Amino acid sequence: MGTISNNGSMKINPGPLEGSWLLTTKVHADSRGQFIESFQKSVFAKQTGLSIDFVQDNEVVSKHGVVRGLHLQKAPHSQAKLIRVVQGQIYDVAVDLRADSSTYGEWFGVKLSADSQTQLFLPKGFAHGYSVVSDKAIVQYKVDAPYNPQAESGIRFDDPDLGIDWQVDSPKLSDKDQKLPFLKQLNP
Repeated sequence: MGTISNNGSMKINPGPLEGSWLLTTKVHADSRGQFIESFQKSVFAKQTGLSIDFVQDNEVVSKHGVVRGLHLQKAPHSQAKLIRVVQGQIYDVAVDLRADSSTYGEWFGVKLSADSQTQLFLPKGFAHGYSVVSDKAIVQYKVDAPYNPQAESGIRFDDPDLGIDWQVDSPKLSDKDQKLPFLKQLNP
């Protein structure tokens, strides 16, 4: 599948794993500054065939070397996400945990930055995490289901079966993220 475009204001390309999408918005700049249209539900639905109702926006500020994830919420509370960097650069990682997927257990990573204006859409059933490769990063993401602490789950960032290179030396993690299980310990 090739590039799908929206009259020049946004390019949408299929991501590396089925169901994921990369959205690149056009920056409209002049001497006053810049404007971007970061998301339009009807355009996204028309171009991807997906109707997503985002219900919550989150913003995270992190320093260089921080690794957040790999996080997910278990069904029926799983979340689709649209991830965007508004300052700095991250290495964003997604792992397919959809039990019926031909790419179950596979992962991909992509650099997202404020400069590139590329966003990553992940459907329900993906674990998600990122490392901060710039001095600081501000990450915003939309979800289609509210956070539910009882559904919280994830995978260890250093799972040897995945072998993810987070592209940072001496990763800084929360205590919670250091205690996440390995992929083979999860029940799909």
